[in-house]
Amino acid sequence: MAERGQAQLELIAGVPLLLAAALVAAQLLAVGYAQTLADGAAEAGAIAVADGRDPAAAARAALPGWAEDDVEVEIDGGRVGLEVRPPRLVPLPAPLASVGSSAWARPAGGVP
Repeated sequence: MAERGQAQLELIAGVPLLLAAALVAAQLLAVGYAQTLADGAAEAGAIAVADGRDPAAAARAALPGWAEDDVEVEIDGGRVGLEVRPPRLVPLPAPLASVGSSAWARPAGGVP
């Protein structure tokens, strides 16, 4: 009978650890997804530079709605830099709080 009680205690103690591990894994997936979104948005902004359109608007339009308030776009000539803050499921330290990407294209009408 004592062995059954031991197993129940181990199960009860293990469930919070399992939930914490699942939460950390979900946060890592959210960071990876935000990185993929940042890459695509930076590329969309660079394509807009090459077409002579507004690169910041194109980069923002390439992101889903939840990222509208969580993005910073920086334009420097033909370079489009982007920083996206992924959704937080667990508190992250400041250096890991955002992901960035950049892309470059020759501006429309530029010298070949």
